[in-house]
Amino acid sequence: MALPKFAFLDGKILPYAEAKVGLLTHALNYGTGCFAGIRAYWNAEEEDLLVFRGSDHFVRFLESTRLLSMELQFSVERLVGSLLELLQKEGLREDCYIRPLAFLSEETIGVRLHGLKASVSMVAFPFGKYLDRDEGAHLTISSWRRIDDDVIPPRGKITGGYANSAFAKTDAQNAGFDDAILLDTNGKISEATVSNVFLVRRGEVITPKTTDSVLEGITRRTVITLLKRELGCPFVERSIDRTELFLAEEAFLAGTGVEIVPVTRVDHRTIGSGQPGPVTEALRRVFFSAVHGRLPKYRSWCEAVYSSSPRVLARSETVETGA
Repeated sequence: MALPKFAFLDGKILPYAEAKVGLLTHALNYGTGCFAGIRAYWNAEEEDLLVFRGSDHFVRFLESTRLLSMELQFSVERLVGSLLELLQKEGLREDCYIRPLAFLSEETIGVRLHGLKASVSMVAFPFGKYLDRDEGAHLTISSWRRIDDDVIPPRGKITGGYANSAFAKTDAQNAGFDDAILLDTNGKISEATVSNVFLVRRGEVITPKTTDSVLEGITRRTVITLLKRELGCPFVERSIDRTELFLAEEAFLAGTGVEIVPVTRVDHRTIGSGQPGPVTEALRRVFFSAVHGRLPKYRSWCEAVYSSSPRVLARSETVETGA
């Protein structure tokens, strides 16, 4: 992957090569950070880059920092403005991914959250498909259980918690699967390694409750809105047994990185017809229209990068030394 040209770090935009941390940085040693994943989509007709639900992502990002007891001076508006400024500086004219990160940046030894300096960074880079399985992904039920709210809060995107996903993903791919689904501590379907799980059964779309150790995903919320308003699908959030997934007519994953990916096999069992189902395919069509800014009803979800001035409350300082 090509590295970005620039990075945002603690209020400044500087060359990516100059955005460095020390080996004793607390977050590097103890996983005491949190992140967001945001996509921006290139709209060729408008010749503009559209950030999808940036404000919503930053609301959740700041909620994650609160879970880690971080004290930051950044508002949602400031973060959105800094992101637009960074994207303008980067000059991307293709679909891309943005990675905001808040981390305890003090260089020290000792496990704790309190009394430590926190930093905020952002980078943006071209990005295509995270899971290139439009024809259907083959998943396995992982032997690793999903972290629980009394272990590491799964509703926060806490960096250390993603070791849980890494264990499951590596075991799944080494065994020949595309990804893994993790169960919660009660043995119910929770989520895949970086995405929420949905299934269709008896004409009803079902997804686990947010109390079943799932991330409160922005794409999850988007999908629920589109299913109800655009497709008119009966929809329910409830706990899901593992065997219910095997009996589903359709299943799919949803997340910022994976977008929407059909699931056609789980543990060598065919889901439905073994092909992407009609609900999944209809949802994908309306979803990609929305994220590219082509549905006026949902245009407020998209923030144009090049055709509007960044909403910066206190502009970032651009540093270009060494570029």
